[in-house]
Amino acid sequence: MFKTNVGGIDRVIRILLGLALLAWWYFAPGMGLRWLPLVLGIVALGTGLMSTCPLYSLLGINTCPLKKA
Repeated sequence: MFKTNVGGIDRVIRILLGLALLAWWYFAPGMGLRWLPLVLGIVALGTGLMSTCPLYSLLGINTCPLKKA
């Protein structure tokens, strides 16, 4: 469906950041914008797990290593 455009290190960073944001959302009581880390965590985790980023596609960015023919 989507073209893979997120490389290895970028993918690991997105997954770790997504998990950290979801943990922050879960453990931060009474925060004013409590929904913000939830949404950002889901987006970061999702793009990391799927190895594709729609924003990267729009901007023409690709962090995947080039495949040799």
